[in-house]
Amino acid sequence: MSLSWGFGKPPRALAIVGFAFPVFAQLTPYEGPALLTRGQAPAAMARPQIELRPFIDLTGIYDSGLAGVTINDQGQLASVEAGGTEISGGISGVHSWRHTLVGLDYRGAWRHYTRATFYDGTDQSLLLGVTQQVTKHSFLQLRESAGLLSRDFGLVGLPSTVPFDPSTSYVPTTDFFDNRTVYLSTQADLTLQKSVRLSFNVGADGFLAPRRSTALYGVTGAGARGDVQYRLTRRTTIGAAYMFTHFDFTKVFSGTDLHALVGSYAIRLSRSLEFTGYAGVLRSETKFVQSIPLDPVVAALLGQTIGNVIAHRVDYLPTGNVRLSNAFRNGVLYLGGGRTVTPGNGLFLTSSVSTILAGYSYTGLRRWSLGSEVNASLARSIGNVLGDYRNYSASVTVSRQIKGGLHTIAAFSVRKYDSPDFHSYHRLIYTTRIGIGYSPGDVPLRIW
Repeated sequence: MSLSWGFGKPPRALAIVGFAFPVFAQLTPYEGPALLTRGQAPAAMARPQIELRPFIDLTGIYDSGLAGVTINDQGQLASVEAGGTEISGGISGVHSWRHTLVGLDYRGAWRHYTRATFYDGTDQSLLLGVTQQVTKHSFLQLRESAGLLSRDFGLVGLPSTVPFDPSTSYVPTTDFFDNRTVYLSTQADLTLQKSVRLSFNVGADGFLAPRRSTALYGVTGAGARGDVQYRLTRRTTIGAAYMFTHFDFTKVFSGTDLHALVGSYAIRLSRSLEFTGYAGVLRSETKFVQSIPLDPVVAALLGQTIGNVIAHRVDYLPTGNVRLSNAFRNGVLYLGGGRTVTPGNGLFLTSSVSTILAGYSYTGLRRWSLGSEVNASLARSIGNVLGDYRNYSASVTVSRQIKGGLHTIAAFSVRKYDSPDFHSYHRLIYTTRIGIGYSPGDVPLRIW
Protein backbone atom coordinates (compact mmCIF):
# COMPACT_ATOMS: atom_id res chain seq x y z
CA MET A 1 0.00 0.00 0.00
CA SER A 2 1.40 3.42 -0.92
CA LEU A 3 0.83 6.73 0.80
CA SER A 4 -0.07 9.70 -1.38
CA TRP A 5 0.91 13.12 0.03
CA GLY A 6 -0.33 15.44 -2.68
CA PHE A 7 2.82 17.59 -2.42
CA GLY A 8 4.95 15.83 -5.00
CA LYS A 9 7.41 13.07 -4.12
CA PRO A 10 6.86 11.13 -0.86
CA PRO A 11 8.97 12.30 2.09
CA ARG A 12 12.02 10.33 3.18
CA ALA A 13 10.64 9.70 6.66
CA LEU A 14 7.46 10.18 8.63
CA ALA A 15 7.66 12.58 11.58
CA ILE A 16 5.35 14.09 14.12
CA VAL A 17 7.02 17.45 14.31
CA GLY A 18 3.63 19.13 14.44
CA PHE A 19 2.29 17.20 17.43
CA ALA A 20 5.20 16.03 19.49
CA PHE A 21 8.93 15.71 19.59
CA PRO A 22 10.28 14.69 16.17
CA VAL A 23 11.59 11.31 17.35
CA PHE A 24 7.98 10.12 17.02
CA ALA A 25 8.66 9.30 13.36
CA GLN A 26 6.26 6.37 13.12
CA LEU A 27 3.14 8.06 14.50
CA THR A 28 1.91 10.57 11.94
CA PRO A 29 2.76 11.85 8.45
CA TYR A 30 2.73 15.52 9.47
CA GLU A 31 6.21 17.04 9.13
CA GLY A 32 5.44 20.72 8.71
CA PRO A 33 6.78 23.63 10.77
CA ALA A 34 5.93 23.91 14.46
CA LEU A 35 2.66 25.65 15.37
CA LEU A 36 2.90 28.31 18.06
CA THR A 37 -0.87 28.25 18.63
CA ARG A 38 -0.30 24.73 19.95
CA GLY A 39 2.75 25.70 22.01
CA GLN A 40 5.16 23.53 20.04
CA ALA A 41 8.95 23.79 20.21
CA PRO A 42 10.78 24.39 16.91
CA ALA A 43 10.31 21.44 14.58
CA ALA A 44 13.93 21.70 13.46
CA MET A 45 15.09 20.83 17.00
CA ALA A 46 14.69 17.17 16.01
CA ARG A 47 17.31 15.11 17.83
CA PRO A 48 17.91 11.44 18.54
CA GLN A 49 16.53 10.16 21.80
CA ILE A 50 18.32 11.81 24.75
CA GLU A 51 18.51 9.41 27.66
CA LEU A 52 17.79 10.78 31.12
CA ARG A 53 20.94 12.45 32.41
CA PRO A 54 21.39 13.73 35.98
CA PHE A 55 23.72 16.50 37.12
CA ILE A 56 24.91 18.15 40.34
CA ASP A 57 26.70 21.49 40.77
CA LEU A 58 28.53 23.22 43.62
CA THR A 59 29.04 26.95 43.05
CA GLY A 60 30.05 30.08 44.85
CA ILE A 61 27.47 32.86 44.41
CA TYR A 62 27.29 36.62 44.74
CA ASP A 63 23.93 38.39 44.43
CA SER A 64 23.07 42.08 44.52
CA GLY A 65 19.76 43.80 45.15
CA LEU A 66 18.27 41.14 47.43
CA ALA A 67 14.92 42.66 48.41
CA GLY A 68 12.02 41.11 50.25
CA VAL A 69 8.62 42.72 50.71
CA THR A 70 9.89 45.07 53.41
CA ILE A 71 11.31 48.56 53.95
CA ASN A 72 14.29 49.83 55.93
CA ASP A 73 14.40 52.38 58.79
CA GLN A 74 14.35 55.25 56.26
CA GLY A 75 11.12 53.99 54.71
CA GLN A 76 12.87 52.82 51.54
CA LEU A 77 12.91 49.42 49.86
CA ALA A 78 15.36 47.19 51.72
CA SER A 79 18.16 45.94 49.47
CA VAL A 80 21.36 44.04 50.33
CA GLU A 81 24.28 42.34 48.58
CA ALA A 82 25.62 39.00 49.75
CA GLY A 83 27.83 36.08 48.80
CA GLY A 84 27.33 32.44 49.58
CA THR A 85 27.15 28.89 48.34
CA GLU A 86 24.65 27.07 46.15
CA ILE A 87 24.14 23.37 45.54
CA SER A 88 21.96 22.45 42.58
CA GLY A 89 21.00 19.29 40.78
CA GLY A 90 18.54 17.95 38.28
CA ILE A 91 17.77 15.54 35.50
CA SER A 92 16.64 15.87 31.89
CA GLY A 93 16.08 13.67 28.90
CA VAL A 94 13.71 12.27 26.30
CA HIS A 95 12.38 8.73 26.11
CA SER A 96 9.97 7.28 23.58
CA TRP A 97 8.02 4.10 23.21
CA ARG A 98 5.90 2.93 20.29
CA HIS A 99 2.96 5.23 21.11
CA THR A 100 4.28 7.44 23.90
CA LEU A 101 6.93 10.11 24.28
CA VAL A 102 8.10 11.76 27.51
CA GLY A 103 10.36 14.82 27.71
CA LEU A 104 11.64 15.98 31.12
CA ASP A 105 13.63 18.95 32.40
CA TYR A 106 13.95 19.33 36.19
CA ARG A 107 16.27 21.53 38.26
CA GLY A 108 16.46 22.18 42.00
CA ALA A 109 18.81 24.39 44.01
CA TRP A 110 19.59 25.21 47.65
CA ARG A 111 21.55 28.32 48.58
CA HIS A 112 23.03 29.87 51.71
CA TYR A 113 24.24 33.45 52.10
CA THR A 114 26.97 34.27 54.61
CA ARG A 115 25.47 37.55 55.87
CA ALA A 116 21.90 37.57 54.55
CA THR A 117 20.47 34.31 55.84
CA PHE A 118 16.93 35.70 55.52
CA TYR A 119 17.28 35.00 51.78
CA ASP A 120 18.47 31.39 52.19
CA GLY A 121 16.17 28.94 50.49
CA THR A 122 15.46 26.59 47.63
CA ASP A 123 14.30 27.02 44.05
CA GLN A 124 12.65 24.30 41.98
CA SER A 125 11.53 24.14 38.35
CA LEU A 126 9.93 21.36 36.34
CA LEU A 127 9.04 21.09 32.65
CA LEU A 128 7.34 17.88 31.56
CA GLY A 129 5.82 17.01 28.19
CA VAL A 130 3.95 13.79 27.43
CA THR A 131 2.55 12.86 24.03
CA GLN A 132 0.33 9.80 23.62
CA GLN A 133 -1.07 8.38 20.40
CA VAL A 134 -4.73 7.67 21.12
CA THR A 135 -5.80 6.34 17.74
CA LYS A 136 -4.18 6.18 14.33
CA HIS A 137 -5.04 9.83 13.65
CA SER A 138 -5.45 11.40 17.12
CA PHE A 139 -2.91 12.45 19.72
CA LEU A 140 -3.09 13.67 23.31
CA GLN A 141 -0.42 16.03 24.61
CA LEU A 142 0.11 17.08 28.24
CA ARG A 143 2.39 19.98 29.22
CA GLU A 144 3.36 20.69 32.81
CA SER A 145 5.28 23.74 34.07
CA ALA A 146 5.73 23.94 37.83
CA GLY A 147 8.08 25.33 40.40
CA LEU A 148 8.77 27.51 43.39
CA LEU A 149 11.12 30.44 43.42
CA SER A 150 12.30 33.38 45.49
CA ARG A 151 14.30 35.27 42.87
CA ASP A 152 12.73 35.62 39.43
CA PHE A 153 14.95 36.33 36.44
CA GLY A 154 12.26 35.80 33.81
CA LEU A 155 14.43 33.55 31.65
CA VAL A 156 12.80 30.41 30.28
CA GLY A 157 14.53 29.57 26.98
CA LEU A 158 13.99 26.51 24.80
CA PRO A 159 15.16 23.38 26.66
CA SER A 160 16.37 20.64 24.35
CA THR A 161 14.43 17.86 26.07
CA VAL A 162 10.82 19.06 26.21
CA PRO A 163 8.47 19.14 23.19
CA PHE A 164 6.93 22.55 23.91
CA ASP A 165 7.86 26.21 24.21
CA PRO A 166 7.73 27.19 27.93
CA SER A 167 6.93 30.80 27.00
CA THR A 168 3.46 29.62 25.89
CA SER A 169 2.63 28.31 29.39
CA TYR A 170 2.05 30.32 32.55
CA VAL A 171 5.41 30.90 34.29
CA PRO A 172 5.95 34.08 36.40
CA THR A 173 8.60 36.21 34.64
CA THR A 174 8.20 39.79 35.93
CA ASP A 175 8.10 39.49 39.74
CA PHE A 176 9.70 42.51 41.44
CA PHE A 177 10.37 41.21 44.97
CA ASP A 178 12.45 38.26 46.18
CA ASN A 179 9.39 36.59 47.60
CA ARG A 180 8.44 32.93 47.78
CA THR A 181 6.16 32.13 44.83
CA VAL A 182 4.71 28.78 43.83
CA TYR A 183 3.41 28.27 40.30
CA LEU A 184 1.72 25.45 38.41
CA SER A 185 0.54 25.41 34.81
CA THR A 186 -1.22 22.40 33.28
CA GLN A 187 -2.11 22.24 29.58
CA ALA A 188 -3.80 19.43 27.70
CA ASP A 189 -4.38 19.19 23.94
CA LEU A 190 -6.18 16.69 21.74
CA THR A 191 -5.24 16.80 18.07
CA LEU A 192 -7.09 15.11 15.23
CA GLN A 193 -5.19 14.64 11.97
CA LYS A 194 -8.17 14.60 9.62
CA SER A 195 -5.99 14.28 6.53
CA VAL A 196 -2.39 14.91 5.54
CA ARG A 197 -3.25 18.59 5.03
CA LEU A 198 -6.01 19.26 7.59
CA SER A 199 -5.86 18.98 11.39
CA PHE A 200 -7.95 20.16 14.36
CA ASN A 201 -6.90 20.83 17.95
CA VAL A 202 -8.78 21.51 21.19
CA GLY A 203 -7.11 22.26 24.49
CA ALA A 204 -7.64 23.36 28.08
CA ASP A 205 -5.40 25.15 30.59
CA GLY A 206 -5.31 25.57 34.34
CA PHE A 207 -2.82 27.61 36.34
CA LEU A 208 -2.16 29.11 39.76
CA ALA A 209 0.51 31.21 41.43
CA PRO A 210 0.07 31.87 45.18
CA ARG A 211 2.59 34.25 46.79
CA ARG A 212 3.76 34.04 50.40
CA SER A 213 3.66 37.75 51.20
CA THR A 214 0.29 39.09 52.33
CA ALA A 215 1.11 42.32 50.48
CA LEU A 216 1.17 40.59 47.08
CA TYR A 217 -1.68 39.11 45.07
CA GLY A 218 -1.84 35.50 43.91
CA VAL A 219 -3.77 34.29 40.89
CA THR A 220 -5.76 31.25 39.74
CA GLY A 221 -7.04 30.76 36.23
CA ALA A 222 -8.33 28.44 33.54
CA GLY A 223 -8.75 28.55 29.80
CA ALA A 224 -9.92 26.76 26.68
CA ARG A 225 -8.87 26.98 23.04
CA GLY A 226 -9.27 25.42 19.66
CA ASP A 227 -7.76 25.76 16.22
CA VAL A 228 -7.83 24.45 12.69
CA GLN A 229 -4.67 24.18 10.59
CA TYR A 230 -4.27 23.54 6.87
CA ARG A 231 -1.03 22.71 5.09
CA LEU A 232 -0.77 24.65 1.85
CA THR A 233 2.54 23.00 0.92
CA ARG A 234 5.12 20.77 2.55
CA ARG A 235 6.72 23.82 4.14
CA THR A 236 3.75 26.12 4.84
CA THR A 237 0.75 25.89 7.19
CA ILE A 238 -2.02 28.40 7.79
CA GLY A 239 -4.86 28.35 10.30
CA ALA A 240 -7.17 30.11 12.72
CA ALA A 241 -7.64 29.80 16.47
CA TYR A 242 -9.90 30.96 19.30
CA MET A 243 -8.60 31.30 22.87
CA PHE A 244 -10.43 32.01 26.12
CA THR A 245 -8.85 32.67 29.53
CA HIS A 246 -10.34 33.58 32.89
CA PHE A 247 -8.35 34.43 36.00
CA ASP A 248 -9.13 35.66 39.51
CA PHE A 249 -6.84 37.21 42.10
CA THR A 250 -6.48 36.26 45.75
CA LYS A 251 -6.70 38.80 48.62
CA VAL A 252 -8.67 41.25 46.45
CA PHE A 253 -11.89 41.29 44.45
CA SER A 254 -10.73 41.32 40.84
CA GLY A 255 -10.96 39.09 37.79
CA THR A 256 -10.52 39.17 34.03
CA ASP A 257 -12.03 37.39 31.02
CA LEU A 258 -10.02 37.25 27.79
CA HIS A 259 -11.32 36.30 24.35
CA ALA A 260 -8.88 36.16 21.43
CA LEU A 261 -9.43 35.37 17.76
CA VAL A 262 -6.27 34.96 15.69
CA GLY A 263 -4.96 33.79 12.36
CA SER A 264 -1.78 31.70 12.29
CA TYR A 265 1.04 31.14 9.83
CA ALA A 266 4.06 28.83 9.93
CA ILE A 267 6.75 28.19 7.33
CA ARG A 268 9.89 26.12 7.22
CA LEU A 269 12.35 28.32 5.33
CA SER A 270 15.03 25.64 5.22
CA ARG A 271 15.81 22.35 6.89
CA SER A 272 16.79 24.15 10.11
CA LEU A 273 15.22 27.63 9.83
CA GLU A 274 11.53 28.19 10.51
CA PHE A 275 9.05 30.91 11.38
CA THR A 276 5.80 30.46 13.29
CA GLY A 277 3.33 32.91 14.71
CA TYR A 278 -0.20 34.19 15.06
CA ALA A 279 -1.90 37.58 15.25
CA GLY A 280 -5.39 38.87 15.86
CA VAL A 281 -7.58 40.80 18.27
CA LEU A 282 -8.16 40.29 22.01
CA ARG A 283 -11.10 41.42 24.14
CA SER A 284 -10.25 41.99 27.81
CA GLU A 285 -13.04 42.45 30.37
CA THR A 286 -11.84 43.30 33.90
CA LYS A 287 -13.70 43.95 37.15
CA PHE A 288 -12.00 45.29 40.26
CA VAL A 289 -12.67 47.31 43.40
CA GLN A 290 -11.74 50.96 42.99
CA SER A 291 -11.51 53.62 45.69
CA ILE A 292 -13.07 57.02 44.89
CA PRO A 293 -13.46 60.29 46.85
CA LEU A 294 -16.96 60.86 48.23
CA ASP A 295 -19.01 63.98 47.69
CA PRO A 296 -18.34 66.47 50.54
CA VAL A 297 -21.98 66.30 51.66
CA VAL A 298 -21.93 62.49 51.74
CA ALA A 299 -18.53 62.52 53.45
CA ALA A 300 -19.83 64.89 56.16
CA LEU A 301 -22.85 62.66 56.70
CA LEU A 302 -20.96 59.35 56.84
CA GLY A 303 -17.77 60.57 58.45
CA GLN A 304 -15.45 59.16 55.77
CA THR A 305 -13.95 60.66 52.63
CA ILE A 306 -13.27 57.53 50.52
CA GLY A 307 -15.71 54.96 49.14
CA ASN A 308 -15.35 51.79 47.09
CA VAL A 309 -17.04 50.95 43.80
CA ILE A 310 -16.77 47.98 41.45
CA ALA A 311 -15.11 49.20 38.26
CA HIS A 312 -15.86 47.45 34.98
CA ARG A 313 -13.44 47.92 32.12
CA VAL A 314 -13.47 46.49 28.56
CA ASP A 315 -10.47 46.82 26.23
CA TYR A 316 -9.94 45.69 22.64
CA LEU A 317 -6.25 45.12 21.98
CA PRO A 318 -4.07 43.63 19.25
CA THR A 319 -2.52 40.31 20.25
CA GLY A 320 0.01 37.96 18.74
CA ASN A 321 3.13 35.89 19.19
CA VAL A 322 5.96 35.12 16.75
CA ARG A 323 9.16 33.04 16.82
CA LEU A 324 12.01 32.68 14.34
CA SER A 325 14.36 29.79 15.11
CA ASN A 326 17.38 28.14 13.56
CA ALA A 327 18.35 24.76 14.95
CA PHE A 328 21.88 23.50 14.52
CA ARG A 329 23.30 20.07 15.17
CA ASN A 330 24.47 21.15 18.60
CA GLY A 331 22.18 24.04 19.50
CA VAL A 332 19.42 26.47 18.63
CA LEU A 333 19.23 30.22 17.98
CA TYR A 334 15.84 31.92 18.38
CA LEU A 335 14.17 35.32 18.32
CA GLY A 336 10.61 35.98 19.40
CA GLY A 337 8.11 38.47 20.65
CA GLY A 338 4.47 38.94 21.44
CA ARG A 339 1.68 41.02 22.90
CA THR A 340 -1.04 39.77 25.22
CA VAL A 341 -2.80 40.37 28.55
CA THR A 342 -1.41 38.71 31.70
CA PRO A 343 -2.30 38.55 35.42
CA GLY A 344 0.52 40.98 36.21
CA ASN A 345 3.27 40.25 38.73
CA GLY A 346 1.64 40.13 42.16
CA LEU A 347 2.11 43.87 42.63
CA PHE A 348 0.18 45.01 39.56
CA LEU A 349 -2.92 43.12 38.49
CA THR A 350 -4.25 42.63 34.94
CA SER A 351 -1.71 44.06 32.51
CA SER A 352 -1.22 44.48 28.78
CA VAL A 353 2.30 43.19 28.06
CA SER A 354 4.62 43.32 25.05
CA THR A 355 7.70 41.07 25.12
CA ILE A 356 10.82 40.59 23.06
CA LEU A 357 13.25 37.73 23.65
CA ALA A 358 16.24 36.09 22.00
CA GLY A 359 18.48 33.21 22.96
CA TYR A 360 21.18 30.81 21.91
CA SER A 361 22.22 27.45 23.29
CA TYR A 362 25.12 25.26 22.23
CA THR A 363 26.28 21.85 23.42
CA GLY A 364 29.56 20.94 21.74
CA LEU A 365 30.61 17.44 20.86
CA ARG A 366 33.88 17.91 22.74
CA ARG A 367 34.24 20.21 25.75
CA TRP A 368 32.11 23.38 25.63
CA SER A 369 28.49 24.28 26.30
CA LEU A 370 26.96 27.76 26.19
CA GLY A 371 23.55 29.20 26.97
CA SER A 372 22.41 32.82 26.73
CA GLU A 373 19.16 34.76 26.63
CA VAL A 374 17.91 38.34 26.68
CA ASN A 375 14.37 39.41 27.48
CA ALA A 376 12.46 42.70 27.55
CA SER A 377 8.93 43.12 28.94
CA LEU A 378 6.95 46.36 28.56
CA ALA A 379 3.71 46.31 30.53
CA ARG A 380 0.79 48.59 31.30
CA SER A 381 -1.44 47.84 34.26
CA ILE A 382 -5.14 48.05 33.38
CA GLY A 383 -6.39 46.66 36.68
CA ASN A 384 -6.05 48.08 40.17
CA VAL A 385 -3.32 50.72 39.60
CA LEU A 386 -2.97 52.28 36.16
CA GLY A 387 0.51 52.86 34.78
CA ASP A 388 3.49 51.48 32.87
CA TYR A 389 6.20 49.23 34.27
CA ARG A 390 9.10 47.49 32.50
CA ASN A 391 11.89 45.03 33.06
CA TYR A 392 14.90 43.86 31.08
CA SER A 393 16.98 40.76 31.77
CA ALA A 394 19.93 38.88 30.32
CA SER A 395 21.98 35.84 31.24
CA VAL A 396 24.94 33.81 30.01
CA THR A 397 26.11 30.41 31.26
CA VAL A 398 29.22 28.54 30.16
CA SER A 399 30.49 25.08 31.04
CA ARG A 400 33.69 23.33 30.02
CA GLN A 401 34.43 19.66 30.41
CA ILE A 402 37.53 19.01 32.54
CA LYS A 403 37.65 15.23 32.46
CA GLY A 404 34.97 12.62 32.16
CA GLY A 405 31.80 13.90 33.80
CA LEU A 406 33.51 16.76 35.66
CA HIS A 407 32.89 20.33 34.42
CA THR A 408 33.63 23.91 35.34
CA ILE A 409 30.66 26.29 35.34
CA ALA A 410 30.34 30.07 35.17
CA ALA A 411 27.09 32.09 34.99
CA PHE A 412 26.09 35.74 35.10
CA SER A 413 22.60 37.28 35.08
CA VAL A 414 21.42 40.87 35.25
CA ARG A 415 17.98 42.45 35.52
CA LYS A 416 16.67 46.00 35.51
CA TYR A 417 13.23 47.25 36.56
CA ASP A 418 11.97 50.75 35.77
CA SER A 419 8.78 52.74 35.30
CA PRO A 420 7.95 56.20 33.94
CA ASP A 421 4.93 56.41 36.26
CA PHE A 422 6.17 55.02 39.60
CA HIS A 423 9.39 56.67 40.78
CA SER A 424 10.31 53.92 43.27
CA TYR A 425 9.85 51.09 40.76
CA HIS A 426 13.54 51.16 39.79
CA ARG A 427 15.99 48.43 40.61
CA LEU A 428 19.16 46.94 39.09
CA ILE A 429 20.21 43.48 40.27
CA TYR A 430 22.72 40.87 39.18
CA THR A 431 23.90 37.43 40.19
CA THR A 432 27.18 35.59 39.58
CA ARG A 433 27.98 31.88 39.90
CA ILE A 434 31.30 30.06 39.54
CA GLY A 435 31.92 26.44 40.43
CA ILE A 436 32.15 22.83 39.38
CA GLY A 437 29.60 20.28 38.26
CA TYR A 438 29.31 16.59 37.58
CA SER A 439 27.16 14.79 35.04
CA PRO A 440 27.87 11.28 33.73
CA GLY A 441 28.44 10.99 30.00
CA ASP A 442 30.97 11.69 27.27
CA VAL A 443 29.50 14.99 26.03
CA PRO A 444 29.68 18.39 27.77
CA LEU A 445 27.17 19.34 30.42
CA ARG A 446 23.98 20.62 28.79
CA ILE A 447 22.99 24.11 29.83
CA TRP A 448 19.48 24.03 31.32
